Amino acid sequence: MFLTIVILVGALLLLFGLVSRRLSGTLITAPMVFVGVGLAIGGSGLGLVDMEVEGGALHVLGEVTLALVLFADAARIDVRSLGREAGLPARLLGVAMPLVVAAGAGMALLLFPSLGVLEAALLGAILAPTDAALSQSVLHARGVPARIRQALNVESGLNDGLALPVVVVLISLASGHARGAGDWAWFIGQQVVLGPAIGLAICVAGGWLVRRASEADWMTQDFRRLSGMALPLLAFGVAEAAGGNGFLAAFVGGLGLGHTQRDQIDDLYAFVEAEGQFLMLLVFTALGALLIGPALARATWRSWLYVAASLTAVRMVPVGLSMLGARARLDTTSFLGWFGPRGLASLLFALLLIEDGTMPHRDEVFAVVILTVFASVLLHGLTAAPLSKLYGRRLQEAEGLMEHEDVTEHPLRVRASED
Repeated sequence: MFLTIVILVGALLLLFGLVSRRLSGTLITAPMVFVGVGLAIGGSGLGLVDMEVEGGALHVLGEVTLALVLFADAARIDVRSLGREAGLPARLLGVAMPLVVAAGAGMALLLFPSLGVLEAALLGAILAPTDAALSQSVLHARGVPARIRQALNVESGLNDGLALPVVVVLISLASGHARGAGDWAWFIGQQVVLGPAIGLAICVAGGWLVRRASEADWMTQDFRRLSGMALPLLAFGVAEAAGGNGFLAAFVGGLGLGHTQRDQIDDLYAFVEAEGQFLMLLVFTALGALLIGPALARATWRSWLYVAASLTAVRMVPVGLSMLGARARLDTTSFLGWFGPRGLASLLFALLLIEDGTMPHRDEVFAVVILTVFASVLLHGLTAAPLSKLYGRRLQEAEGLMEHEDVTEHPLRVRASED
């Protein structure tokens, strides 16, 4: 089976790569293709790939991918410019995101009476982060004002790291782990203080060493780029070994590196961006091959109603509330509300849930997350290009709008198709 997977993945990467530029900006996205091929070769299709969801290989892939993606997402955001232009991202992250978690939890309690409050809150938190890479036509559409594109880009880059500590603590609480007040304080401190502190120290110090070695002409450009992958892996490993949270270490380390080594970030980011995209596509293939079939088998009308609500009202109403007073047009608010795809972060957070086998309704929550990500891959992928064109044309007809104000353009998670 291992050789089968190697052959299939290699062939798929090559074949999609051959037409990637032609497909850029169309209704067909890379996640859609890789999920579709995964479905075709998995247990629900040809049966060429058969692997336990709880097996070690899938979790190693998920953990490495999550660490690199968190690091890369944080590193690509210029925190200094964001401080000057925080208007829309601050509304989406500081107002809409907590409301999305609360709305998702409330909808879960309404539709799934068997879930406890903590399990419902966990479902809401897992599905709160967005993945702009699923609708990358939006981020590349020049007709869409830069301020709107960058609001979605920055939101996607930061909300996975912001949701992570909430997800980690809720998994532990919902699993009923017995701890006293002192033990809980120590656990939370390890997760949200120790890990980030280690990640920040390693990545800032490592970035400084890379700079000094480069300036002294001791380091080649290839190894400077490789250090962009070494730093998050080192931060992750050391934090986990010390009892902290390695994922938060990678995220905070990326923020620190992006802030202190902004002029070097392109070199440091280049390699981890490419590797991160490769791992992301592997994860989407695994989603199709291993996870969607069992989730479909467990699906009920309640599951599908939650999926529909999660992608619409649970996201769009909080975004609408967060935009009050922003002088944004109604179509802008609707555009920002719809394009909050649920993708890689939600999927990888769900894999963290599977690692803990003690939560009473773990499988039900996991299945709903998988169905939501699957629906988002399809719906947001199909609507990205046409809705971007429609929205762009509408705004070109008006002048003097807040949407047209200039902002800094941060790097995108996925840029390869545009190169």
